[in-house]
Amino acid sequence: VQLVESGGGLVQAGGSLRLSCAASDRDVDTFATGWFRQAPGKERDFVAGITWSGSGSKTYYADSVKGRFTISRDNGMNTVYLQMSNLEPSDTAVYYCAATYTYLATTEAAFPIWGQGTQVTVSS
Repeated sequence: VQLVESGGGLVQAGGSLRLSCAASDRDVDTFATGWFRQAPGKERDFVAGITWSGSGSKTYYADSVKGRFTISRDNGMNTVYLQMSNLEPSDTAVYYCAATYTYLATTEAAFPIWGQGTQVTVSS
């Protein structure tokens, strides 16, 4: 599977953005997808994930984004989305989507397939 992110940009604090992660070569509901982010000088952190749909899909989030970010999947578009609302300057980072054949994972090491990343900048 190959992943391509899009949708990043510059937004003011309190604004919204929707990131897309388009998959190719495999149906998006046959693997779990995670969103991670990496701010300058910091480690790459888990943000949100959605399981593959074989036993019913589940979504899960880092505490820092619960209630503000929503991950979803559109099988027809073969794309996973990250809807980000009420953005804060601390959300500024490069956002990556990643794929794993593990049902549920939150660690970087569990995801063998990565997109190239998309920059999100939130101004105060």
